[in-house]
Amino acid sequence: MKVVVIGLDCLEPSLVFEKYSEHLPNFRRLREKGLWGRMESTIPPITIPAWASMVTGKLPGTLGFYGFRNRKDYSYEKLAFATSNYLKEKTIWDYLTERGKRSIIIGVPPSYPPKPLNGILISCFLTPSTDSPFTYPEEVKSFILEHFGDYMFDVKKFRTEDKDWLLSQVYRLTEQRFAVARYFLENEEWDFFMMVDMGPDRFHHGFWKFFDPEHVKYEPGNKYENSGIEYYKFLDEKLGEFLDAVPQGAFVFVVSDHGAKRMDGGIVVNEFLIKEGYLKLKSHPSGIFKLEEAEVDWDHTVAWGEGGYYSRIFLNVKGREPRGVIPPEDYEKVREELKQKLEEITDEEGRNIGTKVYKPEEIYPEIKNIPPDLIVLFGDLYWRAIGTMGYGTLWSRENDTGPDDANHAMHGTFIMYPVDNPHEVSLHITDVAGTILKLFDIEPEGNFYGKSII
Repeated sequence: MKVVVIGLDCLEPSLVFEKYSEHLPNFRRLREKGLWGRMESTIPPITIPAWASMVTGKLPGTLGFYGFRNRKDYSYEKLAFATSNYLKEKTIWDYLTERGKRSIIIGVPPSYPPKPLNGILISCFLTPSTDSPFTYPEEVKSFILEHFGDYMFDVKKFRTEDKDWLLSQVYRLTEQRFAVARYFLENEEWDFFMMVDMGPDRFHHGFWKFFDPEHVKYEPGNKYENSGIEYYKFLDEKLGEFLDAVPQGAFVFVVSDHGAKRMDGGIVVNEFLIKEGYLKLKSHPSGIFKLEEAEVDWDHTVAWGEGGYYSRIFLNVKGREPRGVIPPEDYEKVREELKQKLEEITDEEGRNIGTKVYKPEEIYPEIKNIPPDLIVLFGDLYWRAIGTMGYGTLWSRENDTGPDDANHAMHGTFIMYPVDNPHEVSLHITDVAGTILKLFDIEPEGNFYGKSII
């Protein structure tokens, strides 16, 4: 039994299966003899925790991390990045290692720092640089640098106005990732092979407004109008070359952790909380500033928020936070009231934007570590959360961390090839682990959420 997983971060199913389908012969041939469809991502649909849920079969609540940055404790300032050290649940390759099977893992988040396995692991985009230890075993690092030159983990500064540079870097990242993956695919023994390319994600964030006529910033006839179809054709070409090297009889999965959609703007979450009386500041710098740069009046603050592609709202609870103000018996009442107010947010014209707000215990059967009190998808992800403040308004058409014109969508791409009865399927991201473990005849352990679709 051999299984290959080709992970393409943020690959958008509507582009693969519909808009660009006739121009993507390799995606199409997999689909025509496979199971395929839109795959529901995690809430939130973010690179971390989504890939971790895919390879463990477990929800973010069980994993105990809810995004890149997570509360370390109930203090106001301590956040921890969800590196591989935070991943305590078994991955597909952990199960296989226990059974003497060999895995090759390339760029699957979160895999920095690299952990031992039976096989080879090259760490993910969280790796600071090639000066860091980024492979297991360690000697693989020198081989990669010798044979592939300056190894790219990511396009580090993808939020830029230099679009020519960005496009060249995205293509370089994808080209190199497939070249490295193909080398190990052809020259190493393996039972399970998985790679992830961050290229599609960086491309979408940098170029969505140029090729989507529905984007608020779209300009007909712009220089990059064909960038979408051209990049997807390039992905299809790389996929085809890679498939040529896959041994006969292997199962092939093509997956993404979430999709992509246009970004209409941003909601300045902490300005909203100030306006509604939940957040109080004693003083703050002039201009645009981060919450941690202001003097927060914690003794009169009920809630504060973090920005990003989604927002995390934290309540200031008496006996839980150091200077908590919400009596525990009022917690649910305050949380429900704030949830309703967030769901009522409008755009500048007074139209409700369709925000979705989740309470962790309603979406996760198990909760570890410290989740946000509310998880907020502004405008059903057509809007992002702006974490900085000082705009004098609740809305921003510009992103506070640099040019970015796409947000994540709740459904990613899924293809499994070959099967005897090809058809469209709907599935959850955790079902990937469930299905692969079934192929290897392995019974999953613990609070396993994923199911096999075969």
